[in-house]
Amino acid sequence: MSDTKIVRCPWCGNDELYMEYHDKEWGQQVTDEYKLFEFLVLESAQAGLSWITILKRREGYRAAFANFDYKKVALYDEEKINSLVNDSNIIRHRGKITAAISNAKIFIDIQKEFGSFYNYLYSFLPHTIPITNKLKKATDAKTRSDESDAISKDLKKRGLKFFGTTICYAYMQAVGMVNDHFDFCSFKNNQTT
Repeated sequence: MSDTKIVRCPWCGNDELYMEYHDKEWGQQVTDEYKLFEFLVLESAQAGLSWITILKRREGYRAAFANFDYKKVALYDEEKINSLVNDSNIIRHRGKITAAISNAKIFIDIQKEFGSFYNYLYSFLPHTIPITNKLKKATDAKTRSDESDAISKDLKKRGLKFFGTTICYAYMQAVGMVNDHFDFCSFKNNQTT
């Protein structure tokens, strides 16, 4: 893309961290289970906060949550929770920290049931393929969909916390289940990692 002018989705503005995330990750299909869990933790932590707040603490989350190894996180105990509540490199919200641990256990249960968390997620998508939306202007952008409603409802039944339909939709965008790059964005068709 070096020969042409790069045009990005307007939401990332001029923030370097946002632009890098937009260019290299957002909307690109993720199949790796550890990466799917990473975004589950990060998006759940975002509830009530801005995404940039979480992006700035991403490395802190990586260290706090065992490089997003869900098998290790599922074993975190009260002593570990207490240490994380005092970790200034992450959002020190006890409810979100304990949710990340219980969500890791649910993540593993879903893997056992469906073969992978990826298989579970894509069972909710039409034809089990990513959805590409046609966005021409900001008012075309969604914050939820029928699919995010269904996934968040099912995950809530399974006990997952901090993952309502809006957070679920943001998760779907982050892991490439939904391609919401604007039609004019230079990265609209650059969706493979």
